[in-house]
Amino acid sequence: MLRWILPVVSLIALLFSLASGRAESPLVLKSVSIDLPDDGKMLSGPGADAVNNNCLACHSAGMISHQPVLTEGAWRVEVAKMINVYKAPVAEQDVDAIVAYLVHAMGSK
Repeated sequence: MLRWILPVVSLIALLFSLASGRAESPLVLKSVSIDLPDDGKMLSGPGADAVNNNCLACHSAGMISHQPVLTEGAWRVEVAKMINVYKAPVAEQDVDAIVAYLVHAMGSK
């Protein structure tokens, strides 16, 4: 029981010292903005509209065009992961076109 008392007391003392230091100089927050890199490139070819409209919201064209060669089934799994795990707002009617583009553009095993 005594093993945890010293760390807790030390933590409380540290918090009080930090709080008293902030009382003298209040924390000032300011807005900042950043410019994310946008190469402005769009993908072309059959099905590219679906990829451009859905995938380029998060991925660059260069990132998409440098993916490994996967089977259609593997691309379906990847697209499903983007939708279900990462909550990508991909329209259900675009999934087939996206998978077809990825298989065609990257090749298939």
